[in-house]
Amino acid sequence: MSEKTVVMPPEEIARQKGFLLECAELLKPRFGEGHTLLALVHSYGCQQNTSDGEKLMGMLAEMGFGFTETPADADLILYNTCAVRENAEVKVFGNVGELSHLKKARPEMLIGLCGCMMQQSHIAEKIKKSYPQVDFVFGTHSLPKFPEILRDTLKSQKRVFQVEESDGVLAEGIPVHRTPGVKASLPIMYGCNNFCTYCVVPLVRGRERSRRPEDVLKEAREIADAGFKEITLLGQNVNSYGNDLEGGLRFPELLRKVNGVPGDFWIRFLSSHPKDCTKELIDTIADCEKVCNHIYLPVQSGSNRVLKLMNRNYTVEWYKELISYARERIPGVMFTTDLIVGFPGETEEDFMQTLSLVNEVKFASLFTFIYSKREGTRAAKMEDPVPKEEKSRWFAMLLDAQRKIGADYYKGYVGKTFRVLCDGKSPLGLAGRTEFNAVIDFPGEESLIGRFLQVKVVSADKHNLTGEIRAVE
Repeated sequence: MSEKTVVMPPEEIARQKGFLLECAELLKPRFGEGHTLLALVHSYGCQQNTSDGEKLMGMLAEMGFGFTETPADADLILYNTCAVRENAEVKVFGNVGELSHLKKARPEMLIGLCGCMMQQSHIAEKIKKSYPQVDFVFGTHSLPKFPEILRDTLKSQKRVFQVEESDGVLAEGIPVHRTPGVKASLPIMYGCNNFCTYCVVPLVRGRERSRRPEDVLKEAREIADAGFKEITLLGQNVNSYGNDLEGGLRFPELLRKVNGVPGDFWIRFLSSHPKDCTKELIDTIADCEKVCNHIYLPVQSGSNRVLKLMNRNYTVEWYKELISYARERIPGVMFTTDLIVGFPGETEEDFMQTLSLVNEVKFASLFTFIYSKREGTRAAKMEDPVPKEEKSRWFAMLLDAQRKIGADYYKGYVGKTFRVLCDGKSPLGLAGRTEFNAVIDFPGEESLIGRFLQVKVVSADKHNLTGEIRAVE
């Protein structure tokens, strides 16, 4: 571990487990002996947040809570918030505001907010002043101390706000509640050291902290033994896994070790930073039969000038070289990327370079966003003269280009048979994903969910693939 990485000691984990038991006792008089406790935990934003939500649910389950998705039925509502874009924050404020009538009708109900938004002191202060229905607030760094925070709220009968200013902690041994299903997430690291000028993540998630490989592998085996058929390795930048660990084990080596875990399952990972995507990693993906041939590699812009303003520390030429190498080494590899439209100072010429990159690389899919100012980031202080209407026009051009690329890909899939992981229902019956992340709808019985199938694509339109089952593995 790095000297900067703070690891929560086992005695503190044990202390928090003691608070779990204390909370269970304090909840009884609040809601009545014999009352069936129900909690609603909703995580906004990325899969890392969803994974944090599973830890929160794990701790609540230890206190005796079951779970509901209906606010009116919940005794405790916990919103795990996202700070990456303004729309996510607006949604949280709206949803919290709607809880005021429930709190008036049932004052014993507990309402809490946590996560990335709450790690920002100005947001926590706004909640304190304007949302009296909220009983407790804590940031990302305080998640392992959730039992203590809830205990203090119950015992004091007062509102509790805890936003720790730190580089973040690494805590093992927190219980996890995973909803039974087909896919599971496995965090391998937390935090980010990149400080892209538009991004609030290092400010709310702290510095990079890698879990020990033995802890990652133990959890991977548990997930596989539980019957999950897809494991997604998570980190703000998985490619830099291990930079803070003694012994030199890096992400490609970890990927090979997870690939060696017994069981028939697929492995995906996100998010990846291009500057840390090495040929060694691409070779590892090519060699490992369980690692999917789909790479999420956010480029953000096709203009070197804008990439420099973003502090991305790579060039478009470097990015395209990575794509070319991967396509040589990994048959059928597909790429998904992120693009920000209208970054402060971006010109139409810069945007046209992004559009050119999209048409050249031909991504399988895009996550595209109009720039959203985030307080505390360097980009928030940059001149931003391009009007919103112009940014929206660029955005529409990008989506139109991607629709055409996607439609061409879909046409090329017709008549081909793919291995598909059936992961849910669709209007046609079932739905599944190929390892390169294309979704196919097909008729079939619900009992096939969670199975690997051979599915032939029989038709395609602009947005959908339709198939027929050829074999069940």
